Amino acid sequence: MKESRKDHWETVYATKGENQVSWFQDDPTPSLELIEQTHPGPDTEIIDIGCGASRLIDGLVERGFRRVTALDISAAALDLATLRLGRRASEVQWIAADVTEWHPSRRFAIWHDRAAFHFLVDETDRAAYIARLKEALVPGGYAIIATFAADGPDTCSGLPVHRYDAAGLATELGAEFTLVDSRPHDHLTPWNSSQRFQFSVFQRQSGQAA
Repeated sequence: MKESRKDHWETVYATKGENQVSWFQDDPTPSLELIEQTHPGPDTEIIDIGCGASRLIDGLVERGFRRVTALDISAAALDLATLRLGRRASEVQWIAADVTEWHPSRRFAIWHDRAAFHFLVDETDRAAYIARLKEALVPGGYAIIATFAADGPDTCSGLPVHRYDAAGLATELGAEFTLVDSRPHDHLTPWNSSQRFQFSVFQRQSGQAA
């Protein structure tokens, strides 16, 4: 199953331009605003999970963040992003990996995920994702997770998704994570259709075991 998931996303990014997929976002303002609300410094460790060819990475680099990591299952997606960034791509750590199987070599203060978690419709995959989140995020750190909202689409890129409201996502993450902010967002696709997202911000409680 995991290999077929990788094959799916490699094919998507090898055959489509970055602005030819429904989740393309020219301006990642919602994510940047929520990241800025956690008051990060230039050396704050930030990871973007399931980044694809997202322009959030560009925005973080442009704002002077020096410890940015981008993780995606698709090497082709990361190639698109590094090509776009040019020489500044060297300022980012790029990881081609399935987040459900990855083991972090460092800890992060901010975990950002726009539209990766909702593809994990299998309970085992969701549990593996949350285990990686707990490995990677420092106590007191923030997890910013955007999924399709409860009234959002039920499929994306030909795959089923699991939709969430903030309370449902909080239940998935468990008591270690406190919901500190949530907001809906209507994403406009490149072909001008609207998709309802739910952005939720959680803080990992201090004192939790690493």
